[in-house]
Amino acid sequence: MIEVKKNNFLLNEEVNTCLDKIIQNKSFANGYIFYGAEGVGKKQTALRFIKEIFKKSSPNENVEERITNNNHPDFLIIEPDSLLATKSSGSFELEKKIKSGSEIIKIAQIRNIKTFLSQKSINSEKKVVLIIDAHLLNEAASNCLLKTLEEPSNGIFILLTSRLNSLLDTIISRCQIVRFRSFSSKEIKSILKEYLDTSKLKINTKLKFEDLINSANGSPNQLLKNIEIWNDFSDEIISKLDSPIKNNLEILEISKSISEKLEIFQQICLVNLIQTIWWRKTKNIGLVEKLENLKYLLRKKIQPRVAWEIAFLKISMEI
Repeated sequence: MIEVKKNNFLLNEEVNTCLDKIIQNKSFANGYIFYGAEGVGKKQTALRFIKEIFKKSSPNENVEERITNNNHPDFLIIEPDSLLATKSSGSFELEKKIKSGSEIIKIAQIRNIKTFLSQKSINSEKKVVLIIDAHLLNEAASNCLLKTLEEPSNGIFILLTSRLNSLLDTIISRCQIVRFRSFSSKEIKSILKEYLDTSKLKINTKLKFEDLINSANGSPNQLLKNIEIWNDFSDEIISKLDSPIKNNLEILEISKSISEKLEIFQQICLVNLIQTIWWRKTKNIGLVEKLENLKYLLRKKIQPRVAWEIAFLKISMEI
């Protein structure tokens, strides 16, 4: 694991300023959508916001600890089903579940919100519902949530998502969008320098640190996850993917090796990395698009080995 010298280094200052004004004025909307790339501090900021909301109503309560431990009577958190099912698993197993494409938020979980809101608040003026990865709501759950948002209630909804276009337009229209910007490469370097002991940061020697930063899509947290994942890659895989592969036999061999040795979430991280490296070397937009399609197929778990073979073969004909 990568050790962080300080906590909460992903909080977005512009967003915090906006939320602080809402807290001060008590001008709460019924719903908020915290939207931005994965790993830019949406959940951390949401929990901080929720703590401040409750402190306004109950300044003498031990709000910080109760929210952190998820045992506040007026706070409900909804998470994707597979995330709940793997809480007791190790982090590696949890990551596999989250990235496998099997996670979902079901209608039964949203119905629990109605029951929760129907009960009188105990320690605060309003109840708060936090929905993690709201883009994973299935169709029935989305429609149920929409009806709940439309009904007058004593609740504040906070939806976290990295895929705004996956939410129903009608849900979006009923919420205030709070956008989290991605960090620049310079900012990520600064964050790593300030909050990490970079002297102890192990990075696969076959990789360029600039490529690691660029492939994280502006997310310091995603960069840390990727470093851990990429350090597990064999030198054989990394060295063969330093440039687009032209030999058909090598394409079949590396596709077989990747699909057999790496989990789906690791394969997706690998695509992000080679996408960055190959774009730096070729500036070929068609190549990037083919790798984007490969990521789509991997998320859907549609014959991963075949997906790699087809993507690489198409790329070899283009370069």
